[in-house]
This record gives sequence, structure tokens and C-alpha cells, in this order.
Amino acid sequence: MTKAFIAETIQQSAEITAVAAHKVAGTLVDAIVAEMKKSGKFTLPGFGTFTVRKTKARKGVNPRLGTPIKIKAGKTVRFKASPTLKKKM
Repeated sequence: MTKAFIAETIQQSAEITAVAAHKVAGTLVDAIVAEMKKSGKFTLPGFGTFTVRKTKARKGVNPRLGTPIKIKAGKTVRFKASPTLKKKM
């Protein structure tokens, strides 16, 4: 799913211009990211929950050279589908 797909769906359902639909889609994505930065999770009822998780520093292997490398600690986003979404699938 892309932001363009979301904008197209909004445009068709709300019967608004493409420019307005792209603004709405962009604002929606920005709001989700801002909420995840602030609280560490975002729940969309009936769809699922996005959570931010920390990853530990670890050792890896450079696939091109085969040499060991250090991978820094960071953050990643996890998604857990709601029971409602699972039933619909």
C-alpha cells in the first residue's frame, strides 16, 4: 500500500480533489508518525497496533565481502493485527 493508493481511496470515498486527498493522506501519515514518536505506539481500532521497539547492537556479516561488522542499536516498528482484522482475513 502506498500513500498514493491511500490518497486515491480518500478521493473516491470523500469525492474531493486529488490535491486535497494527497494532503489528507500526507497529514494522516505525519500524525501517525508523530504519535509513535511521542508515545511509542499507535492503535487503529479494528486494524491493529504499531509499536516502536528498540533493537540491541549486534554483530553481522557484510554480504559482499563476508567480513564481520558491528550493527548499531536502533529502533524498529512492529505491527500486531487486531482480532477483528484477523477474522476478516
